[in-house]
Amino acid sequence: MLSNAGEIQDDLVALRRRLHREPELGLSLPRTQEKVLDALAGLPLEITLGKGLSSVTAVLRGGRPGGAVLLRGDMDALPLQEKTGLDYASEIAGRMHACGHDLHTASLVGAARLLSAERDALSGDVVFMFQPGEEGFNGAGLMIDEGVLEAAGKPLDAAYALHVASNTLPAGMVASRPGPITTASDVLHVTVHGRGGHGSAPHNALDPVPATCEVVTAINTWTSRTFDIFDPVVVSVGSFHAGSQQNVIPETAAFQATVRSFSAANQERLAEGLPLLVRSIAAAHGLEAEVTYERLYPVTVNTPDETDFAMDTARELFGGERVWLSPQPSAGSEDFSYVLQQVPGAMLLLGATPPGLDPATAPPIHSPAAVFDDGVLGPQAALLAELAASRLARRSERP
Repeated sequence: MLSNAGEIQDDLVALRRRLHREPELGLSLPRTQEKVLDALAGLPLEITLGKGLSSVTAVLRGGRPGGAVLLRGDMDALPLQEKTGLDYASEIAGRMHACGHDLHTASLVGAARLLSAERDALSGDVVFMFQPGEEGFNGAGLMIDEGVLEAAGKPLDAAYALHVASNTLPAGMVASRPGPITTASDVLHVTVHGRGGHGSAPHNALDPVPATCEVVTAINTWTSRTFDIFDPVVVSVGSFHAGSQQNVIPETAAFQATVRSFSAANQERLAEGLPLLVRSIAAAHGLEAEVTYERLYPVTVNTPDETDFAMDTARELFGGERVWLSPQPSAGSEDFSYVLQQVPGAMLLLGATPPGLDPATAPPIHSPAAVFDDGVLGPQAALLAELAASRLARRSERP
């Protein structure tokens, strides 16, 4: 697969850069969908388009009977103003492919081309899942609702996804681990209601600001004293707003926090405990707290056997020195978690730090300055294709 991938490398780079210039957000990605369909044109694929989102599901029927494997590539961008200075930088203000989804999309197209060329030898079918809305819109869950896991007409044996990294890993380095690979992600929304007044007479008001500040401080103390340090949680307040004038006590104070956990049990404890903590502290000040706990994504859990298989496949393809067993999961989150709740499989990370940059200091994903090495596109496509082909072959060899 690797040598064949080299032959389509230039095409994948051109596709990735077209996607990068015209990023789209959320669940509606019409131009991205159009580019994917153009790139898949002429391949022997059964294509289904999403109804409630701009997804593309493509099924390749192998020449030999067998099982089915799913490969996922997400397609959406982020609401960021790009600051890379690249000659193919985003042409749309306030939007940027800062998470590498343009590479994911292009490499999944590459995998479809590589596997289509080997169709007669495939022992089963491959489902290519081109997914919008990974960045907080539950695109994977919506595609599951629309039937992507049943697209092959038979149960899936395994599902795989690759995520590129703009730092941390050298270009071409593959990393993963069995068990949790990314965290659960939730959002805590809080508005504390008081009674406004003049800043010179706080005794005549019910000031929500100090109470809300106390809530923020208490969250940090509560989490550190409630949860096992070997099964950690992270709660970070990223938005805090109150008032508009220095001498006026506002009627409300509000904040939002991201909530991360590495186990389903802790995600449940956080969903129950945080709202109770907030309301209790507000009540102690004679105030009311409006609390919404928004569930986003569960923990992404790699199946141990499928992770071992995927890592072995990467070693055979690239050499053992380019494959690394990560000792800990990432604190990011992924809606591929919903796929892995129903299908055995694994998510792997692929280093894409550009030449000349130090992985330890290069801009991370979700940074307006994040850049990625196009050179990983061919290898990324080859690894996806090899995972599918080898997994189907392994199933067919079993008695």
